[in-house]
Amino acid sequence: MSPSLDTRTKVAGLAVAGLALLVVAGGVAVTTLPLTDPAWIAARVRQFGPAAPLVFVLLQAVQVVLAPIPGQLLGGVAGAIFGPVLGATYSLVGVALGSAIVFGGTRRFGRTAVERVVDPATLSRWDEAIAGNGIRLLFGCFLLPTFPDDLLCFVAGLSDIRFRTFLALVVFGRGPTFLVAAYAGGQAGDGRLWLALAGIGLLVVLWGVVTVFRESILARIEG
Repeated sequence: MSPSLDTRTKVAGLAVAGLALLVVAGGVAVTTLPLTDPAWIAARVRQFGPAAPLVFVLLQAVQVVLAPIPGQLLGGVAGAIFGPVLGATYSLVGVALGSAIVFGGTRRFGRTAVERVVDPATLSRWDEAIAGNGIRLLFGCFLLPTFPDDLLCFVAGLSDIRFRTFLALVVFGRGPTFLVAAYAGGQAGDGRLWLALAGIGLLVVLWGVVTVFRESILARIEG
């Protein structure tokens, strides 16, 4: 027997209330905690002991929804705490969870709600781009740093892209960056600073190249 309308309404109401609580808690955290200090974040996560992986996954999910902390910074923290492989895995699980929340929330509440948190002109530009070549554009933007990954989760939710396709794009597109970030964090945590700097340097160089050639890269992806 399928759930009654009243049951579905209650579940939806609880989900909205939970998301609102998450937003409020995240807003308080952004204004009161040193969330850009990797050492501070690592120390707080380690305090949870066996529950640290779950806490980190939730933290990574929150940064997608609220964007209080750069995702790559958290990726480095994960590498220092859990090692490169597990660190990258936990980052991707958290990012996938946060992206799913944004995508599902956008599908549920529609464009009007998105325009309250995203500039309408920016949203329209990405709308048009995704309408032309959505899957390739999303994968390319997730793969390369400096593109607005979290914004694209909202845009994708307004498109006709299927949910499972979107999640695959998030995981496989953002995976390489988080692997490098976790590797750098893991090497730094083990005291191998030269290897850590090599990983960070790779991300910085890639970031610089993408920043300089951003428009031409977008044109090629869209084309």
